[in-house]
Amino acid sequence: MGITHFQYFLLFVSAFAVVGFLTPVMRRIAIRQEIFDAPTAAHKTHKEPVPYLGGVAIIIGVLLVSYGATIAKRFTMHNFWLETSVLGPALVLGIIGLIDDLRNLRPAPRFVFQTVAGVFTAWLLIATNPVVTSIESKAIYSVIAVVWTVGICNSINFFDNLDGGAAGTVAVSSAMLFVIAFRGGQFLVASLAAVTAGATIGFLLWNKSPARIYMGDAGALFLGILIASLTLRLHPSTQPRLTHLFVAALLLAVPILDTSVAVTSRLRRGVSPFQGGHDHLSHRLIRGGVSRPLAAISLWALSGVFAGAAFLVTVTERSGQQVVVGSALVVWIVLFIKFSMSADA
Repeated sequence: MGITHFQYFLLFVSAFAVVGFLTPVMRRIAIRQEIFDAPTAAHKTHKEPVPYLGGVAIIIGVLLVSYGATIAKRFTMHNFWLETSVLGPALVLGIIGLIDDLRNLRPAPRFVFQTVAGVFTAWLLIATNPVVTSIESKAIYSVIAVVWTVGICNSINFFDNLDGGAAGTVAVSSAMLFVIAFRGGQFLVASLAAVTAGATIGFLLWNKSPARIYMGDAGALFLGILIASLTLRLHPSTQPRLTHLFVAALLLAVPILDTSVAVTSRLRRGVSPFQGGHDHLSHRLIRGGVSRPLAAISLWALSGVFAGAAFLVTVTERSGQQVVVGSALVVWIVLFIKFSMSADA
């Protein structure tokens, strides 16, 4: 099923408009119902309570535009179930995140739910089989899918610690994901990436510093499993075909870097990896004298650099791909060392 350039643009604009409209509505509901992220925990950095439920606006916007477009374009049960194989697990985890926002679940049950969602996503990827994976063993592919899904869910959730940080970074990654999928003729991935980019930018209007609303775990987990599923389904025409895994990692290199630095820091200090702290990239940048808005912009720009590397991998020959991947890996390692050597708190 082909999609025109204008229709992709319409998907982006529609998601941007719907989420941009719904976010202040959800903000008013959160204020009325007193649903706030209060700065009571030690790892919180904001000074005043900030309304939650921004994630609900993102979820509604993505689902409304995605399914609305499917119905308006050319509805078939095949297209519906293929789309649901991506959006269904994201919705379930988004609901779990919303419950966490409202009732503050413990880390253990939240991790269990994420793992179950990862297993279910892996099963759906194999069952729907939209493309032939570069990994012949379904068992190995399933393990990779589960680890990737759970890891990215946690990475996006951990990364949501700075006004506009997570939303802007997901927008950058989604935009490049759209470009790569569009060039490869992967209509499902391209269309959902366009919707995700529009939704996150629409939310960013209200979430940029100083944030007037947070996405909460509902939005972070929803976006986490959504972007994880889309990158798993992305299969650019690269040689060797296993290179598509490096493309996925480059698209999300900054959230992965943030989680790696924070988890390493906590393990080194004998602290639980799931315990919040001031050891993320944003915190280290701010302690280094960077303002909060500039810290967010810096992380967006860094995501753009790695996303650009992901694009280069898909348009260069095999020898060029090795140079790009190797160079990006060196940069990532240097950044990991540099951030890890900075003060933890």
